[in-house]
Amino acid sequence: MDRRTLNGINIVITGASGGIGAEMAKLCAARGANLVLLARSLDKLKQLETELEAQYLVSIDVFQLDISNTMQIQTVFQQISTVMERIDILVNNAGFGIFRAAHEASISEIKEMFAVNVVGLMACTSMVLPQMQARRSGQIINIASQAGKIATPKSSVYSATKHAVLGYSNALRMELYDYNIGVTTVNPGPIATNFFEIADEQGTYVKNMQRFMLQPEYVARKIVDSMLTNKREINLPRWMNLGSVAFVLFPRMFERVGRRVLNKK
Repeated sequence: MDRRTLNGINIVITGASGGIGAEMAKLCAARGANLVLLARSLDKLKQLETELEAQYLVSIDVFQLDISNTMQIQTVFQQISTVMERIDILVNNAGFGIFRAAHEASISEIKEMFAVNVVGLMACTSMVLPQMQARRSGQIINIASQAGKIATPKSSVYSATKHAVLGYSNALRMELYDYNIGVTTVNPGPIATNFFEIADEQGTYVKNMQRFMLQPEYVARKIVDSMLTNKREINLPRWMNLGSVAFVLFPRMFERVGRRVLNKK
């Protein structure tokens, strides 16, 4: 199928109330996809639903979901089955981070980051896999991070969660190969969204990295362009991914030289 159109494709997006989640929703609707949008902020989801339904002749449904609540995930995906006969693409976009030195991160913060970024992602994926496997088609898109490839100072917990997402995705891709189900991981650098309102309380990181920040519309377009393809990874920006290659080849030298450059938080 021409990847410029998503006519009749059914897509579920978590963390869809803002940032790249909302931008993906807009692009998918414009390309003819039917959508289920999930996030904690129901008001923002309903506002987006109204906006999209006014512009496009597609089906839009929204459900409030706290991705850290696995029982709620089960309930919501059961509700989704009543409005969407099948899920063709699941985009696991929900996630958050807090930048702190390892010893400063509280246990509750650590548990919450893993609950949302890792366990919630896995739980959502497990809800759609049986149906996809029975149909022998589908695509899982997991939003990871360049932090999952290169850990940087003050992002030890966040990086650990994104390392976990990459490990899970890589194993899942091999498990699902014979079922014709694709698994795409997205590894962006910093994106100009409200993510940093929580992650970067002091504003230091944003100030130091502002000129390198990606626009959410650009990232969303790259992701939507990968739908219905066998794309393995999306690394943005491309030059930043060179750092992960250097890290694999020369880890000791990279850490010695890079720790000062990367300590921007």
